[in-house]
Amino acid sequence: MEDKKQRAYSSLESQCAKREYCTADIYKKALDRLEGDSAAAEEIVARLVEGGFVSDLRYAGAFAREKAALTGWGPVKIRFALSAKHISREVIDEALREIDSEKADDRLRHLLEAKRHLLEGDPQIRLKLIKFALSRGYDYDTVKKFVD
Repeated sequence: MEDKKQRAYSSLESQCAKREYCTADIYKKALDRLEGDSAAAEEIVARLVEGGFVSDLRYAGAFAREKAALTGWGPVKIRFALSAKHISREVIDEALREIDSEKADDRLRHLLEAKRHLLEGDPQIRLKLIKFALSRGYDYDTVKKFVD
């Protein structure tokens, strides 16, 4: 069993060196490689965290920056997605502070302008713009400021 655990650790260490993973994702990967041995999977995750290969804070920061900048997600949607990965509230709050609020506002403004052009002449344009921005993960107060 030790040989299997060492191979799983080496494989996961190599993966973590190439990109960021959260502890929940690595735990699932370890569990798969160890055929359901949860104690060994927890041990591997602990070793990877201790070695600096896995960090929920680094993962959450990278995730938040990517989703805000590239896909135009708002903080509500980012918070929800990170919560689904079992990342703590404190870590999520820290990651959301890394997002440049001016760039996020510009991104929202651009998204709303593009959507407004698609909805020209629609009598429910305001409602549809609000629903669109809310679905992207922006809070109502921020959305209302831009739609009005």
